[in-house]
Amino acid sequence: MANVEQLKANSKALRGQIAEELTQPTSGFSAGGAGILKFHGMYQQDNRDARQARKQEAQGKAHSFMIRTRIPGGRVTPQQYLAHDDIATQFGDGTLRLTTRQDFQLHGILKSDLRATLQSIAATLMTTFAACGDVVRNVVCCPYPVADNLEREIWHQVTTLAHHLEPKTQAYSEIWLDGEKAADVGAPEDEPLYGTTYLPRKFKIGVSLPWDNCVDILAQDLGFVAVTNGKRILGYNVYVGGGLGMTHNKPATFPALGQALAWVTSDQVVPIAAAIVAVFRDWGDRENRKHARIKYLVAEKGIEWFREELKARLGYTLVHPHPVTISDAHTHLGWNAQDNGLWSLGVYVESGRIKDTDTQRTRTAFRGIVERIQPGIRLTADQRILFIDILASQRAEIDEILREHGVTPVEQISPIRQRALACPALPTCSLALSEAERFMPALLPQLEQAFASLGLENEAPVVRVTGCPNGCARPYTAEIGIVGRSGDNYVLYLGGSHLGTRLGVAVADLVPSKEIVPTLYSVLTAFRSERLSGEHFGDYCHRIGPERVRQLIDQQTAHEKAGAAVVVSDDSLPTQTALA
Repeated sequence: MANVEQLKANSKALRGQIAEELTQPTSGFSAGGAGILKFHGMYQQDNRDARQARKQEAQGKAHSFMIRTRIPGGRVTPQQYLAHDDIATQFGDGTLRLTTRQDFQLHGILKSDLRATLQSIAATLMTTFAACGDVVRNVVCCPYPVADNLEREIWHQVTTLAHHLEPKTQAYSEIWLDGEKAADVGAPEDEPLYGTTYLPRKFKIGVSLPWDNCVDILAQDLGFVAVTNGKRILGYNVYVGGGLGMTHNKPATFPALGQALAWVTSDQVVPIAAAIVAVFRDWGDRENRKHARIKYLVAEKGIEWFREELKARLGYTLVHPHPVTISDAHTHLGWNAQDNGLWSLGVYVESGRIKDTDTQRTRTAFRGIVERIQPGIRLTADQRILFIDILASQRAEIDEILREHGVTPVEQISPIRQRALACPALPTCSLALSEAERFMPALLPQLEQAFASLGLENEAPVVRVTGCPNGCARPYTAEIGIVGRSGDNYVLYLGGSHLGTRLGVAVADLVPSKEIVPTLYSVLTAFRSERLSGEHFGDYCHRIGPERVRQLIDQQTAHEKAGAAVVVSDDSLPTQTALA
């Protein structure tokens, strides 16, 4: 049994030695303790920027913790938002972060403040439990409020799945809440679904409508796409085996899209989800964690094997999927009229980091809106925030709050920027190979100006950056995916779908950060002249194929060597220039 599996088996239902280690005067936990802490919704981290200096001063790592609140469907009340904002001030680094799974993340929490932080979150009927670890994590869905039977049905499925599939151990409430239940964690001490070793790896579930794939449903381990007659949900198509993590130079690891498995009625959603999780529990790879996602089981055993395995567990033959087309993926930004006569406002948050800077005090603005307007709040899988259920008479006041604090209105945000994502990466993520969130402010202006220089400023390719190949910001389904390789070097992926229904292909490796936009320039130039009417950039790259894309990139490189190059000037504008 692998070390992690032994750790889980011996953890006393996720208690480990956490309570004992909390009393020790150290900045962090043991490796085993940190491993169990993930199930409780937190990662032990340190500032990698400071490691060398601390080492030279003969000091150990200065640990802090990233805490992730599990928020099914991204629905947050004003009180819950304000509690997290308070924690960010009192215990954290002064920022709130929105994740691609509709969670909150708090960064920079010290060990001595963990219990107070989790108790503050629990006081608002929220929990960090099972936001991380080898369990079913946060269940995501489209956040847009439509106030009809479709939304009510999907919300029912999300909350039911989240409750049914959460671990039943009382370890969390015992350790952090002094025996009080946190968000109804549940009383049974045994784990009827998870057993003593839980799942081989993490497991992600999403629920979506076919006309709005804003949650990247095919990138989920398990996805449910509603089949409707327009006003009523008839059932769901089930997709299994999606997942975007991989490892460089390990061909046995790869990103994958979910495969169509079955069509189920609404009352079959929870039973089939539980059965699929159980198949993964029993058949997933517990020896090699890099090969331990359900996508590898589906790829190697086949979808028909999976159907037969489920038939044996459920006692009935699955119905084949209905014909459904994923037709759009919305940003939900800007003012939008809700079906109930109220309004929603989607606000862009770069890389999901809600913070105050010298020029834009986003965090203060959001707090002001929440305190004064008391709107409903929903977090999106694109790291944005929706304020919902707003009266028409309140719109002007909200616009003024945002303007006073320098928050850029959506009308002034470029199409490229609106759907761009980045993971946190350096300096706190232990897996990061390269920058991502800190690289995004330099990358986006370069991309915007490159597109504008070619007359393509109205194009809106999906751009995503991650600091490592685990793919937390979903780069492999993007039209332009940029994946950290080593230090300042990245792998460039092109050809993903604007709708999140196709994987991109690696077309250039070890590209320095300053060369990413110049490397793209020849492909953009060809796109401008060769595109079909209405064709998106990712669709164009897919149509011409990766070999042609690589040829365009090679031609650009040869052209540069011959005496001309695309360079990024001081103001980040790509221009043609002669080499001396």
